[in-house]
Amino acid sequence: MGCTTAAAFSPPPLHLHQNPNPNPNLRLLPRRSLVLLSTALSLPSPLSSATAPPPPDTTVTDRVFMDFSVCPSYFVNRTLGDELSLCEDSEPLGRLVIGLYGNLVPITVSNFKAMCTGSCGSSYKGTLVQKILPGEFFMAGRQGHKGEVKPPSKLARNTETVDSKAFKLGHTRSGIVSLCLSENDDDDDIKLDPNYHNVEFLITTGPGPCPQLDNRNIVFGAVLDGLDLVTSIASIPTYKPGERIRQYNDFAEFIGDGRAKTARAIWNKPLKTLYISDCGELKVAKPTLSPSLP
Repeated sequence: MGCTTAAAFSPPPLHLHQNPNPNPNLRLLPRRSLVLLSTALSLPSPLSSATAPPPPDTTVTDRVFMDFSVCPSYFVNRTLGDELSLCEDSEPLGRLVIGLYGNLVPITVSNFKAMCTGSCGSSYKGTLVQKILPGEFFMAGRQGHKGEVKPPSKLARNTETVDSKAFKLGHTRSGIVSLCLSENDDDDDIKLDPNYHNVEFLITTGPGPCPQLDNRNIVFGAVLDGLDLVTSIASIPTYKPGERIRQYNDFAEFIGDGRAKTARAIWNKPLKTLYISDCGELKVAKPTLSPSLP
């Protein structure tokens, strides 16, 4: 009787063709595990809930202009000294309008604007363009002697040069304006001057980006008008030493000859006396240009 009752309530035997688990590769989970798994899947992951950092603020807060000219008689009339703006036979090339990112790097922008207006005891006006690297950039604003920037006496110390936030923007196209830090080859005696302020800047000429400048120089603006002038400046011939001269220079530097650095100072210099003939701030009441740039 007991055996009959047990047989009546026992589950039917499995046939050989039946499989209690349709997928033999999957292990059946207990109900508690299934509940915990469904709860975990419904919760947002830390990566999905994290918000991306805001992009750098490239709002154009200020506008300045720079006029560029060539002085054919500079190498003949050395009495001009650092007053290149007095060149009588000056040949104007054109004007650049530069938008500045004052919200991103306020100290760098303030110092650059002060150098354009001359309110800091010095100015870019009448100073040389030192180097042109075709397909990359040109440099101006080097502090020094003849044809170069006088020491500005009323500039704030630029603490942004050691702030990682100031190096967020890259040199992605032509017309990018940045403060020279890695390309600045000033003599040590000039840098030791207590009145020294780094105001040398570069403008990329394109046509492509200059990634070798990224994270090394502070991008603080871009050319809003005058990219055709940037292209014209990039096409000016420069001094290019031959391969043998380069080899001699490398060897001289290797053995510690200080003349090697002096010799390199003229490399990539324009063969024409290219200079900033005028500069200043532009007051725009109702700007027609976009307030920000990519």
